[in-house]
Amino acid sequence: MADVLFIILAALAGLGGGAALAGFFIKNKHAKLEEETKERVKSMLREAEVNAEAIKKDRILEAKEKFLKMKAEFDEEMSNKKNIIITNENKVKQLQQQVSKDQEQLKRKEAELDSKKENLNAQLHAVQVKKEELDRVTNQRIADLEKIAGMTREEAREQLISMLTEEAQTKASSQIKDILDEAKLTATKQAKKIVLDTIQRTATEHAVENCVSVFNIESDDIKGKIIGREGRNIRALEAATGVEIVVDDTPEAIIISGFDPVRREIARLSLHRLVQDGRIHPARIEEVVAKTEKNIEEEIVEIGERTCIDLGIHGLHPELIKMVGRMRFRSSYGQNLLQHSREVAKLAATMAAEMGLNAKLAKRAGLLHDIGKVWPEEQELPHAILGMELAKRYKEHPEICNAIGAHHDEIEMTSMISPIVQASDAISGSRPGARREIMDSYVKRLKELEELALNFDGVNKCFAMQAGRELRILVDADSVDDQKAGKLSFDISQKIEKEMQYPGQIKVTVIREMRAVNYAR
Repeated sequence: MADVLFIILAALAGLGGGAALAGFFIKNKHAKLEEETKERVKSMLREAEVNAEAIKKDRILEAKEKFLKMKAEFDEEMSNKKNIIITNENKVKQLQQQVSKDQEQLKRKEAELDSKKENLNAQLHAVQVKKEELDRVTNQRIADLEKIAGMTREEAREQLISMLTEEAQTKASSQIKDILDEAKLTATKQAKKIVLDTIQRTATEHAVENCVSVFNIESDDIKGKIIGREGRNIRALEAATGVEIVVDDTPEAIIISGFDPVRREIARLSLHRLVQDGRIHPARIEEVVAKTEKNIEEEIVEIGERTCIDLGIHGLHPELIKMVGRMRFRSSYGQNLLQHSREVAKLAATMAAEMGLNAKLAKRAGLLHDIGKVWPEEQELPHAILGMELAKRYKEHPEICNAIGAHHDEIEMTSMISPIVQASDAISGSRPGARREIMDSYVKRLKELEELALNFDGVNKCFAMQAGRELRILVDADSVDDQKAGKLSFDISQKIEKEMQYPGQIKVTVIREMRAVNYAR
């Protein structure tokens, strides 16, 4: 309202020239505003003073409360410390009293010990006097005896010692002889008992290995496919596997003949896959045989691992595991080598346990004792020495290495496990029907026949067929031409005549095949 009035007055002043009146009203408005502002400032100051006083009182109260709280805590802490000091002082007083008592008891004991010491000294003096008197009497008697006997004390002592020594030696010799006789009798009985118990507990059946496998077929119609046109398929299969495939009038059966069990197994599995697949031709045969050989290698590792698990043997090197698996496809005098090694391991472990020796080491040595027979590379070493070197190479225990090398007495035995393994090997091989000498010599002769032909240049593969009556040789077509093939056949036959002994005659067949292979892309 005042602003409106002020505007009206200003307008009137402008119209009528009332400039003075307008100025009066303006000054009056400024004065009122200034007075209102001062009042507001005073009101704010009074309010601030009131608030400050309230805050001051609150802070003083808080400070007093904190001070009282700290004073109470300090008083409580001082009281606790004072109680602790009083308790410690009481303990010190008790300890001082105990120390005083202990000192008094110590003084009493020292007085008692002094008294006992004086008594002991008196007794020792009396004993010393008696000893001197005894020595004097003894020396007098010895002197009298020396006069009577006519010899000194040293001479008498030596004579007595000599007599006692002779008597002791006589009695000892008699007792030693009795003890040795009894020990020999007891040891012989105990050894026989251990061996008999071991044989009874480890008795197993033996299956004599042969050189023929039978592949059964569902129909005789398949025989034609296996033979192939002009015999190409069967020749390719024999060349790839190194065995002889006999397809005759035997119903629903094909005979696989070969002295090497690995080759026979490869041929059998390859025939099985070819018959199942239905595609039988030379290229397919070579492909299947290559895959089968790879699968046989995997099976060898699996057999080795399964054998180690069955016998509870752990930590064997992978190469040794592979050699254990190869034993499945080898024979020794007609006895399966893996079966023989498993039996030797069980026999050795049983005997070692009965004798209180380490059965685990004995079992491990028994399993590995013939690994030298399955090493693929030719070595001019006995299989026992070769097996020992292989065991050393793969960080086997020294006692195991010695047992492997000494089981045919090639080296000296240095541990108790070695004769146990040797005895177990003899037990396993000497059972009726366990081995056949003829089989082993036959296999050895066939291997020597193949090795003889492989020493000639240009020979890739060599297979002894028909029980050793034929030797089939595959040569490299690039290095051996037709003329050299004929000469090679003659040279091999002449070397066989000079270096080997054999019944009847051996047919030497050299096969040279030229292949040209290209790919259309």
